[in-house]
Amino acid sequence: MAQAIVSFRMDAELKRGMEETCRRMGLTMTSAFTMFATMVNRTQSIPFKIAVDPFYSEENMEELRHRILDIKTGNAKMVEHELIEME
Repeated sequence: MAQAIVSFRMDAELKRGMEETCRRMGLTMTSAFTMFATMVNRTQSIPFKIAVDPFYSEENMEELRHRILDIKTGNAKMVEHELIEME
């Protein structure tokens, strides 16, 4: 099988972390990326869930902007409450 070189940029700290994680699993980054590419080809999908964090939805961000404006303009009603600890 012919070999190809793949080159891309990533954050240096992310790379160091991945190299260390791969090392602890007995892998190289090359073998980890090869495993990833193999699964993408085999399943025709990304082999893990990718989702948008709903916190950053436009609807939620608009609500947060309104609340911040209410706080800044003194229109927010601040209420104290007790924290509930969960086990």
